[in-house]
This record gives sequence, C-alpha cells and structure tokens, in this order.
Amino acid sequence: MSTTTAQFQVTGMTCGHCEMSVREEVSEVPGVTEVEVSHETGQLRVGSAEGVDEAAVLAAVEEAGYTAARA
Repeated sequence: MSTTTAQFQVTGMTCGHCEMSVREEVSEVPGVTEVEVSHETGQLRVGSAEGVDEAAVLAAVEEAGYTAARA
C-alpha cells in the first residue's frame, strides 16, 4: 500500500512544544498515518494511505493555534 504525502508551511511555531501541539492535532485527522513537523523550518509533512485531506489538516493546525498553507 502506497502512502500519499503533502507538505505544508506552518507559521508561528517557535519550539518543540509547538511541534508537539501540531503533531497531536494533525495525527487525529482521519486517515493520517504519518506526521513530521519542524519548528525550525516551519515544515509539516503529512502522510496518508487514503490521500491527504488538505482542508482537515489545515483546520487541525489552526486548532493547535497556528496557521498553515500548502507548500
């Protein structure tokens, strides 16, 4: 089974706690199987076996207190 990935740029993260908040929220999006996030680069990579629901990922990042856009 192949995994689809999507890259996002997250604004406002400054530390490891920020990364953890984003990771936790995005991990709860249905279908998400992999989350990599870095506050240093602002990059968020999301993997899913079912295709990435971009709107749901953006909403999850917002729920964590940050803003994101497709990279």
